[in-house]
Amino acid sequence: MPNKAALVAVEQKVQEWGNGLAVRITSPVAKAAHFKLGQPVVVEVVEDGILLRRLGEPKLSLSQMLKKFDPAVHGGEAMAFAPIGVEAGASSAHEVA
Repeated sequence: MPNKAALVAVEQKVQEWGNGLAVRITSPVAKAAHFKLGQPVVVEVVEDGILLRRLGEPKLSLSQMLKKFDPAVHGGEAMAFAPIGVEAGASSAHEVA
């Protein structure tokens, strides 16, 4: 029976998964709990069942990080100002060194 204080509650069956047991986290539950693919979690055994809690942010793969990259925000020159000092008079990179 779902907890009356729960934000989202669904009834499901425990199923076999390899040598263990599993309960699928449905999309509405995942969204309500702010779970993401790869999300680190801690599973706690409590008096009346199991409690699943988020731990930090999920570790992103390189392809996931590149999808989030926005050139308008992160692109461009890192030091976008005019050369100063010795750099201002140098006509090539070799003269600066």
